Amino acid sequence: MEETSTFGALNYSIFFIYLAAIFGIGLLLAGKQKTTEDYFLAGRKMPWFIVAMSMFASLTSATSYMGIPGTAYKENISLIIVGIMSVIGAPVMIFLFYPFYRRLNVTTSYEYINRRYGRNARFATSGLFILARLGWLGVVIYSPALALSVVTGINLYFAIFIMGVLATSYTVLGGLSAVLWTDAFQFIILVGGAIWVAITLMMNVPDSLSGIMTIARESGHLDIFNFDLNLYEMSALAVGLSYFLQVLQDYGTDQVTVQRLMATKTFGGMAKATLVNSLNDLFIVSLLLFLGIGMYAYYQVNPEQILITIEGDKVLPFYIINNLPNGVSGLLITAIFAAAMSSMDSGINSLSTVIVNDFIKPLRRKTVPEHHDVKLARTLTFILGAFAISVACFVSTIEQILKAASGFLGLFAAPILALFILGILTRRANFKGWLVGTVVAVGATLWVQKDTEVHFIYYFPFCFIISFILGYLMSVIIRSPLAPMEITIWGRSELKQEGEQA
Repeated sequence: MEETSTFGALNYSIFFIYLAAIFGIGLLLAGKQKTTEDYFLAGRKMPWFIVAMSMFASLTSATSYMGIPGTAYKENISLIIVGIMSVIGAPVMIFLFYPFYRRLNVTTSYEYINRRYGRNARFATSGLFILARLGWLGVVIYSPALALSVVTGINLYFAIFIMGVLATSYTVLGGLSAVLWTDAFQFIILVGGAIWVAITLMMNVPDSLSGIMTIARESGHLDIFNFDLNLYEMSALAVGLSYFLQVLQDYGTDQVTVQRLMATKTFGGMAKATLVNSLNDLFIVSLLLFLGIGMYAYYQVNPEQILITIEGDKVLPFYIINNLPNGVSGLLITAIFAAAMSSMDSGINSLSTVIVNDFIKPLRRKTVPEHHDVKLARTLTFILGAFAISVACFVSTIEQILKAASGFLGLFAAPILALFILGILTRRANFKGWLVGTVVAVGATLWVQKDTEVHFIYYFPFCFIISFILGYLMSVIIRSPLAPMEITIWGRSELKQEGEQA
């Protein structure tokens, strides 16, 4: 195959109509946020099912939308365990983390860290969150820009600019309300697009579903139940360990998710949103993996229809533009953009929330009007969006998208999870001990990433385990007064009474 299909006028029309609709939602909600609670938490009155859709859309970015099928196409469907871990992790998070957030009535999850360890710990974890999410933002902007560049020929950096500017604009205008409602809309496009591709694959591969599964089985793409811990390849045990921890981080402690959950009216709403989101995770991850093995089967039957340079993360957009009719392909490429923008808007909104609530307000010496902080939040959102676009241009030099995302998150997010769990489960853990463990963990993880061939699936658990174990041991050595029992799991009922009295 010497050339690919062009995007076409109809596809461009669909694409730009979608962009206009998304921007219109931001305009409808613009200027209605009078307080920081309105801007950062949508007034704490969002329906739980909208929050559930937003949770999924914000963290299931174009990185996953293209990366998961790309991994299944190249390797196997081991990532099915991601969805399973999400379902298993949901009740753990509802029991372990969320009661503290609701009873303390937090705006950011790092307010719990402040209560448990003190202000310096809050600054440290908030700073790590900012580093992690800035790197992650670059990845999620780059992913759809790559898709658009591959299928249309538009310059990669111009595509980064288009997507980044749009997501920044409606987030600045409408705050979390705009983010949640646009995420829900984008969730529908994302899921609908994936289902459409799955149907076309079953129509285009001989013997439909059974044909796809036969080719996948014979090629080893279904051989995932290998419980050996081989550091250089993906296996069921490795994926299970890594993604169970990442689920706890993404949905249990990460501000992107906690902020959404705190926008619901009640603790019951938080629980419902979490459970529904976990089922969404299982369904969509399974669907995306099916797309990967479906495309593998299709190109095994039709090898002349794929370019030798198309592999991994590029396979899905390539299949969409070359095997689906005009209009349909435009809608599905739009789905990739939907996935990315729902992640970018969430990221820059959460980053501005953390900067205002965890840095500026605690360090401020005088009280300022609420409208001042809303204006400040809008300004920060604009600056963060511009910076994220710049980071995306750097990420474009990294070939494998999922590896890049795992590198950023494993390096900075895993120690945060360790600090939360140490604080909730023990009274002995202290900030200084954790800090020593984290310095060692980050250094060791950097070495693994740069100087070894260890599979990226191990980056997160490697960093977490070192930070957790060494952090606790150093806390025993570097003694400090025991934490109050009510801010650990052992005395949480006392915190509940305190919250009721307040």
